[in-house]
Amino acid sequence: MGDERARARGERTRRTPRPRRSGSAAPRRRAREPQLTRVPRARGVVAATTGFLGLSSTRRAAALALVVCALALTVAVPLRNYVAQRQELAAVSEQQQVLAAEVARLAQERARLSDPAEIEAQARSRLGYVMPGEVPYVVQLPVAPGPDQADAANAGVPWYRVLWREVAEGPQ
Repeated sequence: MGDERARARGERTRRTPRPRRSGSAAPRRRAREPQLTRVPRARGVVAATTGFLGLSSTRRAAALALVVCALALTVAVPLRNYVAQRQELAAVSEQQQVLAAEVARLAQERARLSDPAEIEAQARSRLGYVMPGEVPYVVQLPVAPGPDQADAANAGVPWYRVLWREVAEGPQ
């Protein structure tokens, strides 16, 4: 019964040596076939929770967290570079569109200013040029009295007195 318990636990049992045969025939050696050896089971709480690769669940979780962090760091830098380059590409594309619109506007203005009639109109309006034989007239409109004169007379007077004076006497 003790041998059965020892075998169930995976322990080796002592065997008594077999008596050697004596005889004229040479002893035969049997070819030993490879046998799988059983590793004795460890005892205790750690042995009960030990799983894959002989590591406890806490150590497996720590190893998994380490692997995940390494993968995240490996992916983070190229991903950040990719996003930055995409943003820069979008900004450059937008700037290129603005510059293309400005080039189109300036080409249109150049075509407009290549017309001699437009050049003459611009010279007359901006520079005041006249053709030979024409008499130029300059019209000067009278300058309306500015609010500075009225404000100077009412300086230091409260607004309600100015209002009462305008109501009683009329605007000046």
